Amino acid sequence: MDAAQREGIRQRHFVSEDDSLSPPLSAPLDHKKEEVVWGKTPGGEVFRVPTTHDVVTALLHPAHPKSHLDILNLGLLGLQLVLFAVLPSTPRKVFFFVYFAFWRAAYDAGLGYVLTKQSKRRWIVREVQRRGWLDEKRRPEVRSWIRKQLAGKMGKDYSFDDLPVEYNTWLLFRQAVDIILINDFLSFVLFAAACFRVPEGLSLLLHVLRWIVGILLVAFNVWVKSEAHHVVKDYGWYWGDCFFQRGALVFDGVFELAPHPMYSVGYAWIYGLSLISGSYPVLLVSITAHAAQFAFLAFFENPHIERFYGQRKPLAERVPLRRLSEQSTPADSSTPSESIPASRSNVLADPALIDALSTPSVTEGETASDTEFTYAETETEPEGASRRLSPVNLRTMPKKRSAEELSAHDLLNRYFRRDTILLWNFDIFRATDFMLLLALVYVVFMTLPSLSHNTVLGLHFAHAVFWTLFHSVGLGLLLQAQSDRKFLVRHFLKHYHYPHGDGGRGAVLEAFTNWKVIYNLSMTMTFVSCISLTWKTYSIPQNWTVGDQLLRHTLGLALLAFHGWVSSETYGVLGVFGWFYGDFFMASFPTHLNYSGIYRYLNNPEVVSGAGFFGLALISGSKLVFALSAIRTLSYWWFLLCVENPHMRKLYGDALRKDAGFVKVVKSVASKNAKLLERRAGRHAPEIRRVAKEVKGTIDKVYDETAEALEEFIAKSRPRISEVMQDTKILLRQSRDKLIISRLSNDLSAYDIDRYKLRIVSDQPDGLLRFHLGEEIKVEWQAPLRHSRKDWVGIYRVGANASALVTKVSSRGMWLPVHAAEWDGDIPISTPENAIPEKEQERGHIVFKGDQLPWKVGKYEVRYHHDGKYNVLSLDGPIEIYVDTPETLDFDAVRNALLRVVPLCLDSDPSLVPLSCLPGPLPLDSRDPDDFRFWSERQAARIAGAIRQMFGVEYTPDVVLADANLTALSQRILAGKRVLEGVSE
Repeated sequence: MDAAQREGIRQRHFVSEDDSLSPPLSAPLDHKKEEVVWGKTPGGEVFRVPTTHDVVTALLHPAHPKSHLDILNLGLLGLQLVLFAVLPSTPRKVFFFVYFAFWRAAYDAGLGYVLTKQSKRRWIVREVQRRGWLDEKRRPEVRSWIRKQLAGKMGKDYSFDDLPVEYNTWLLFRQAVDIILINDFLSFVLFAAACFRVPEGLSLLLHVLRWIVGILLVAFNVWVKSEAHHVVKDYGWYWGDCFFQRGALVFDGVFELAPHPMYSVGYAWIYGLSLISGSYPVLLVSITAHAAQFAFLAFFENPHIERFYGQRKPLAERVPLRRLSEQSTPADSSTPSESIPASRSNVLADPALIDALSTPSVTEGETASDTEFTYAETETEPEGASRRLSPVNLRTMPKKRSAEELSAHDLLNRYFRRDTILLWNFDIFRATDFMLLLALVYVVFMTLPSLSHNTVLGLHFAHAVFWTLFHSVGLGLLLQAQSDRKFLVRHFLKHYHYPHGDGGRGAVLEAFTNWKVIYNLSMTMTFVSCISLTWKTYSIPQNWTVGDQLLRHTLGLALLAFHGWVSSETYGVLGVFGWFYGDFFMASFPTHLNYSGIYRYLNNPEVVSGAGFFGLALISGSKLVFALSAIRTLSYWWFLLCVENPHMRKLYGDALRKDAGFVKVVKSVASKNAKLLERRAGRHAPEIRRVAKEVKGTIDKVYDETAEALEEFIAKSRPRISEVMQDTKILLRQSRDKLIISRLSNDLSAYDIDRYKLRIVSDQPDGLLRFHLGEEIKVEWQAPLRHSRKDWVGIYRVGANASALVTKVSSRGMWLPVHAAEWDGDIPISTPENAIPEKEQERGHIVFKGDQLPWKVGKYEVRYHHDGKYNVLSLDGPIEIYVDTPETLDFDAVRNALLRVVPLCLDSDPSLVPLSCLPGPLPLDSRDPDDFRFWSERQAARIAGAIRQMFGVEYTPDVVLADANLTALSQRILAGKRVLEGVSE
């Protein structure tokens, strides 16, 4: 077949027509060798698929009838040939480059877009129905024209009236595809011909090889696509599975040659023409066109195949893995390969490793007999005599997972915990990720061009100031948040999965471990950045005896030595625990106040440890280093005033001394001198005493007011910043809503608004409109006979809309159309004329469930909207969405609360919910009765949100996915509450 025809071949292929759908039961059996192909529409209608002809025969064979679209196609092809002949060289190249770009965009972008919509929502078929092109009553002329175009090209087995609309729409669509594919092919060939040249500087042998390889690539391409068309037929060539079903997906023939052969080796011909033409522009255009085809594969073809042929698999499904020693027979050897790839199966080859990995995901019993049953019991019992424990006992003591039932899910969450891949899963509070960020930033700065000396000094100063403020203020705010609300521990509890039996200690340990690394890194970078600034500003004196050079260096070195001594003494008293502020993380760690060593003299010796910065300033003689030293001292003073001292007072209370030894000595000497001065002052003593008290009072007042002002500024700035951020979010949300919600109807005068009614149905005995989080909400509606078929109902939080007549905020997916069958997702479709009922009032009901429900506790209202717009015709409410919170926090109470909310979050799907939540006796299988599964992470996010609202403990969906067990999740919640409340086990 011609290469033009092969251009559109897809990488997907199907069974041959001999292996197609079976005929319906009512069809007579045909014992002849006549080939019969059956198709089935999405609606279930089975029909006989007529014979189709390939594009070359239909378009170029003189005896074959030509439709108007074929004539248009031939005209476009002829126009290309005429323009190639008459245009000069340069305009010819430009024209065919632009022309090919147009058809390539029509193929990859245009067809990709419409086929994606057809695959997801049958958009092409619905659009034909909406416009009435195949409806004899609505558009008879258009239908008649389409019928002539299609019937003239088909054989005797084609009947336009007897075939479903999906098939006729596909035939019409493929004629449009032919125009795109043929013109795309010919325009590239003519572009390559327009750019043809004989490269200079090449030997005759290279010219011959260039032509031979080019011709071989083109011939190879013709063979590949001919073989592919033999497998996929016209059905696969023109994406027939987007319109109707004709067979299953198979892999044979050329499709075993290479992955996606129609998008990989099937494009060899464009590179062959590039070699023959000897043009680099043709080669670049070939690469770009090939890349566009791969984009078509990635964004349409593969998602469509997964959507149409893929098998939906639940998440967090625990399939027990067995030891390799148990896989002794060939029949058994197939079992683990279904769970673990063959290349990875050696992970379980070491029995010692399996024993080390045998920790179950839920609490094990004290003895082996704690499990409800064993595999031996299940296998040896006779049929009809299956043993079951009492359902009550089974639910009160969930089945423990034995070491033999370790699953791939458990292994995955044991060894992989949100690992960073490039910058995906990046967590700035994780020390390794923080260092990764620093490495990236410094590599970027290393690529900066050569800068002036002053610019380099400015960058070094800014760099040193950043690390100084980050170390004192940034980490200080982080410690303050940890002291007030255990921020870091909450973060790791929320985002990472830990063995539930550790009582929450894993989160505390990991939070403290990462804090230590980040704190040490920050301290190191503070010193390194200051030393770097000093080095850039320092110059070795030419004459050490001139001026104050020797004095500055001597004092500077003395201050550096003093700094080192103070730091060493401080560490000697505090130890590693106090050095890293361990009491901010582990309140139960055995600590006591120690006023030995340097702490005999100073309460906060870290303040004077900043002497080293001033020593560097003296050595360098730089104002920038002096300024950095002052900034460091002020920022550290703020840290002591607002972070460390409040935490110490909260932790030790009255046991915390007020005055250090140095302060006491100074006060004692000052008191003695004051008394001596008072005796010598004589009659002026009262006046001096009064002045001294006033000065002291003024200084204390200034100090207290300054401290209070700083604390008030920090306290007020945080909520203000949060308020600004929240206002920004609201403004962005409102601006988005204004862009989305801009349609209001002006034809309300034609409708009797009083006849629109809305009522929420309550199952409560007292009739209260209260629904548990996740419960379905049934709403009954009533409307006039001629109401719009595009009416819809939405749920909104009470107070979100100021007006009862117009809705101004988005429903965020919490809406349903009144006539759901007449909508395709969020797009209304055409309505048959006979769909309007013949009664005065039309009544009905809709049920909100799943993602259409509000998943936050609060009060909501239901609004009836007109004609797909945002005019409110009726509303009802408020309704209360609530969630039961246990009065006592023990294991049974928490687990019972989860027993109710987890099934609701899983849409009450029996294939997902825990067996312990289902009525009746439990099956005897290897599944833990408390295990549950998910169809999507959105369901895990619902459970995480419910836990946060019920218990005040935050977890990401990943943590819920990792547990996927009622017992494990209950114990995790209890451990999290104990950790956050500071209660140790």
